[in-house]
Amino acid sequence: MHDAQEKPFDFMGFRKIATILSITLLVLAIGLLAIRGLNFGMDFTGGTSVEFEYEQAPALAGIRTALSDAGYDQFVVQNFGSDKTVLVRLSESANDMLAQEITSTLTAGGAELKLISSEFIGSQVGEELKEDSGLGMLIALLVVLVYVGMRFQFKFGIAAVLPLAHDVIIVLGVFSLFQWTFDLTVLAALLAIIGYSLNDTIVVADRIRENFRTMRVGDSWEVINTSIHQTISRTINTSGTTLVVLIALYVFGGEAINKFALALIIGVVVGTYSSIYVSANLLIALGVCREDLILPVKEGVVGQDEDEQPPEWLNRM
Repeated sequence: MHDAQEKPFDFMGFRKIATILSITLLVLAIGLLAIRGLNFGMDFTGGTSVEFEYEQAPALAGIRTALSDAGYDQFVVQNFGSDKTVLVRLSESANDMLAQEITSTLTAGGAELKLISSEFIGSQVGEELKEDSGLGMLIALLVVLVYVGMRFQFKFGIAAVLPLAHDVIIVLGVFSLFQWTFDLTVLAALLAIIGYSLNDTIVVADRIRENFRTMRVGDSWEVINTSIHQTISRTINTSGTTLVVLIALYVFGGEAINKFALALIIGVVVGTYSSIYVSANLLIALGVCREDLILPVKEGVVGQDEDEQPPEWLNRM
């Protein structure tokens, strides 16, 4: 039995507030996605990609200014492979003169460069990417449900998958709100968020299962609360160090991975919250109890190791 001085912080005391917060965020995110949608990048909408090699490493800001002054609206400028190689991606449809027009625009200021390649990505490819990416995330969530259900118990599987969907929808809602570009790097970030949030959830779930089997007193509420208390320092330390790296990537990584880092920052914050409150809330709502996690006694096995059997007090319940 826990000593009074070791009484854990009452995380579950904020359960109702967390439930209201999560539902509100989900409704807002789904509403934004339905009304405003996502600002899909050229990976999904199609466009033209032109690669240049400069004699001297150019200033990307100057290239962006030149293209903007020439009347180009939607474009991405980034280094590709080295600081002398520049990749320009535009939403304009393909035409035979587009690459030459961009070359003329960039050389007008006196820059020395040569055209390496030019290619067009059709909108049909982008539509296929949308369908495949959505299917990929659904398959990932289904695999998580099956794995956690087999590794722990089916209630734990539901309490693991729904928080992952919660995290992804909120991140998408934020991107919809600010109309940040959603491209393949952001899609990769969403899949990374699923993995990161799942890891946090599994750590808490494993401690909950262990405590259900070892704590002699306490209902489900107390067991889950104690488990969160025992893992919170690990969760905060992991999330904190991850955020330091992601913020550094966001600040110093450049435009190529800017949105990738931003999506991960939001995902880590939301994922940490969901592994503490959303998953635990769902376990309580689903009525998880000791009976769900009692290890079956193997009958007829002679010399079974005591460590493989459940505690005697559990067998008497």
